[in-house]
Amino acid sequence: MTISTAQILAKKNKEKILCLTAYTYPMAKILDEFCDIILVGDSLGMTIYGMSDTVDVTLDMMINHGKAVMKAAKKSFVVIDMPCGTYEKSKEQALETAQKIMRQTNCHAVKFEVTPQLIETIKFLTAHKINVMGHVGLLPQHVREIGGYRYQGKDENSANEILETSKAIEKAGAFALVIEAVPASLATKISSEIKIPTIGIGASAECDGQVLVIDDLLGLNQDFKPKFVTYYEDLAGKISAAVKNFRDDVKSKKFPTKDNLR
Repeated sequence: MTISTAQILAKKNKEKILCLTAYTYPMAKILDEFCDIILVGDSLGMTIYGMSDTVDVTLDMMINHGKAVMKAAKKSFVVIDMPCGTYEKSKEQALETAQKIMRQTNCHAVKFEVTPQLIETIKFLTAHKINVMGHVGLLPQHVREIGGYRYQGKDENSANEILETSKAIEKAGAFALVIEAVPASLATKISSEIKIPTIGIGASAECDGQVLVIDDLLGLNQDFKPKFVTYYEDLAGKISAAVKNFRDDVKSKKFPTKDNLR
């Protein structure tokens, strides 16, 4: 049975929440055993499509990958990112996008990057029975505006804005909040002052859960390694070695063998 929003909320201050990204059926099938939340992140623009950021990810991309993940996820709560340009114009646009994502994928919630101007959008979506996960701190869809992937909330004014936005997100009805790339002290303060679970990425161990891009965790995305990423495996190296062995066997006629043929 799929974990519910009530069960996620109940983990606040009690049990750490595990969240990882997935974009394909095989990966989601593996992660489903371990994750509370699987995020179909717009990070797929970089990990799957080779984009330099997430800004040009399309709604069709998110829906197609969301469908694949939902076919595999039996236990995990699946959240799909709303891509850049599909929710900022108006709360009506955001609702149309969220409903399309949920209708076509049957996912459990949507996530989007929240500025103070989008608090009313959260209220509007939750009033229409859409589960919303917020996202504060570093907002990857804004990297072209801010000049790259930089830690946010390092001065008092910006830290206060992130804190107040986080509180407003809770009051607007979001069930959880991703906090990305802010000082640990700020993430800890946010986690202690709001009642919904916080999911950190480059934030604080005191967040209620943690999320990583699965390709980063597995060492597949070695061209881009933020400070907060830890390689739990070097699959890029292992894949390279396996392909080299295959190449050598083909060239030396060791593959295919009689056992590989009819």
